[in-house]
This record gives sequence, structure tokens and C-alpha cells, in this order.
Amino acid sequence: MLVKLPEAGADMMTAPFRAALRSRTYATETLNTPPPAQVIPVTTRDGAKLRVHAYGPADGEVIVLAHGWSCAIEYWNPQINAFAGEYRVIAFDQRGHGESESGARTFGAEQLADDFAEVLDAVLRPGQRATLVGHSMGGMTIQAWARYYPEQVAERASAVLLATTAARQIPNRATVIPFFNELVPAPSWLARVLFGTPVPLPGGSAVGAIAKYRLMTGAATADEIAFGLSIVRSCRPSVRASVARGLLNLDLHGAAADLTVPTTVIAGSADRLLPEIHSREIADTLADAGYLDRYVILPTGHLVNIEAPQAFNAELHRVIRMGRRGLVAAAG
Repeated sequence: MLVKLPEAGADMMTAPFRAALRSRTYATETLNTPPPAQVIPVTTRDGAKLRVHAYGPADGEVIVLAHGWSCAIEYWNPQINAFAGEYRVIAFDQRGHGESESGARTFGAEQLADDFAEVLDAVLRPGQRATLVGHSMGGMTIQAWARYYPEQVAERASAVLLATTAARQIPNRATVIPFFNELVPAPSWLARVLFGTPVPLPGGSAVGAIAKYRLMTGAATADEIAFGLSIVRSCRPSVRASVARGLLNLDLHGAAADLTVPTTVIAGSADRLLPEIHSREIADTLADAGYLDRYVILPTGHLVNIEAPQAFNAELHRVIRMGRRGLVAAAG
């Protein structure tokens, strides 16, 4: 049974080890945290300071990475380590996550969009465009930005990659809780209690086994499981809970149509948190609008860029090249 703690108390309990969880060292070197080339100061309109890191050469083509619920910049280590030798890789902590402040605003689509627009303001020069990559809630962030800032899409994005994400009906489709939404519909209160209660997440082999078979797949390595679980455990319990409650009602249906640049969607065939139906719905929206570049299904769970880094990185390389060709064509 979950015991609800005062949110400040739950955060205080986890404060001594949150940063260490994000910076653990693994035998799998691509999971280890590299030092940033630059820390970019970003303060939102309501005064929240966001942690924004840049990696790689200052004059490189830009990739902007937006992480998902309960994650942080370090979630993207497999991509930062793979791309920062050639590209300018930008990653940031979403509001309240990692070392970013929560500020005064509550979670919602417009807040996600505004924060992302302000990050782009800070990291892109006038006229510069980037490849935008969003995982899970990060993909929702990019969709929200397109909905609220449609005039910026062609100005700031050369191409987009949305990975294991969704636009709506998140609690009604998730199958991460055994039996529910597979055999019987999940009651609305269940997700709110399990995910929206601010309790510290424990570690240990039992929790690792749950993460392996409900968030990932049986093919996930011990390092991949430990890495993914450590990143999620490093999130403040109050933020994890409040954002989860907000995600239950988030509705961005149709927003992908405002992504007016070539957009690729990646789904995980065994994703239980945001099953493939979400990605397919977004891909259909993009196809109807004429902006779907490619729809890819990889044999992973929800953490697709961790579970299948080589395939994910190969697809991201292709997306970057495709966006580059579009920029050359537009200039000509």
C-alpha cells in the first residue's frame, strides 16, 4: 500500500542522492555522463531557472533533445555520447525535473510549449534551425510547441523525431499495470493513485525486474535497466506525481499536424506505458497533413533510445541528413 507523504517531505528524503543517481558510472560507457561544453542560462517568463547543457562544437549542426516524464538531461547520454563529436547537442531538464526549478506555473500543454520556445530562443541563433527530438513527454512538448507556436516550426526546425510518445488518452491505453486495459478497463483513480502519489521510488532487484518487464523488455541489459531506473528515481517525488496527474488529462490530439517539417515517429512494439497505438495515431495525423517522413517500430519497450541505441541513433542520423537536404533545397 502506498503511504502518501507530504510532498516537501518526500522531496527532502530523496535530496541527498538524486544527483548521484543521475551521475552513476556504468560498464557500458555510452551510458556515462559526459561534461557539457557549455551551460546555457535560461529563465522562463515566470522566473524558473532551467538547466540547459550544450555538448560538442559550437559551430556544429544543432540537435535539441527533450526528455520525458521523470527524466533529466542524463537520460540522453547514449545520444549525447554518440553525436557530440560532430554536432552541437542541446539537452535540458524539463521544468521541475533534474536541476530545473518548478517555478509558479502548473503543468500543462501551454507551459510545455512556452518553456520549449524559451529554450530554443536561448540556444539558436536568428535563422538557425535544428533537428528536434522528443521522447515520451518530450514528444508531447514538441507537439505542444507546434500547436502554440506554429509560426516557429519552419523557422526553427529542419526535421523532427518523436519517440514512444502520445497525444491523448494516456491512462485509457496504458498496459503497464498487469491486466488493466488488456483484459479490463483501468479505473481512472488507479493511475492517479499509483503514479500521482509523491513517494520516493526504491531501488533493488525486485524493482529492477518490474522495470525490465513492464517498462522495457526481457532483452534489456543489466546496465540499461539500472541506468533507466536510476534516472527515474532521481526525479523529485512531488514533480513526478504532479506531472503524472497532469498527463492524465493532457490532450494534444491533432497538434502534430502543425509540425510542418519532415517528421519521423518511432514506436516500441512492446511499449506498455505508451503503447504503439499512440505513435500510430500521431503518424496518421502527420501523414494526413503531408509531413510524415517515416514511421518506425523497434522491438523495445518505452525506453527506446536506451534499449536500442544503435537503431535509434542510426534513425536519428538519417533524420539529420534528411533535414539537411531540405535546408539545402530551401536555400536553392
